Amino acid sequence: MDWCRYRFRSVWQLAAPPDAVYAVLERAEEYPSWWPQVREVVPVDDVTGTARFRSLLPYDLVVTAEARRRDPVAHVLEIALHGDLEGWARWTLAPVAGSGTRAVYDQEVEVTSPLMRRLAVPGRPVFRANHALMMRAGRRGLRARLRAV
Repeated sequence: MDWCRYRFRSVWQLAAPPDAVYAVLERAEEYPSWWPQVREVVPVDDVTGTARFRSLLPYDLVVTAEARRRDPVAHVLEIALHGDLEGWARWTLAPVAGSGTRAVYDQEVEVTSPLMRRLAVPGRPVFRANHALMMRAGRRGLRARLRAV
C-alpha cells in the first residue's frame, strides 16, 4: 500500500436540479464564500487557478487546478491537481426523482507535501477524518448556497 495515495468518494443528495448545482460548482473562485475550508481560489487564466485549503488540522494545502473537463450537458466537472496534492478530482451530477440532484465527488491524489509524507503512516486516519469533515462542511455550505440562489 502506498500510504501517500488517497481515493475519496462523497455522495451528496441536493434539493436543486443538476443545472443549478452545476452553475454553482463551475464557479470555483466562489467556493470560499460557501465552503469554509476552501480558504482561497485565485484564477490564473480561463482553465487554471490556485487554491488553498485548510480543514481542522492547522496546515494549509496549496494546489494548482487545471480544468480537464467542463461538460454542462453531462453535468461533469473534472480538474487535474498539482502542488501539495497530485492527481485529479471530479464532480458528476445526476437528476433524482423530483427536482433533486445526486452529486458525486471523486478524488484520487498523492500527497507531495513533505510534512504530510513524513506523517503518512501515523497521520493517515487523521488525514482521512480531516477530509471527511471538510466534505461535510462543503455539503452544508452548498445546500445553503443553493437555497439562496
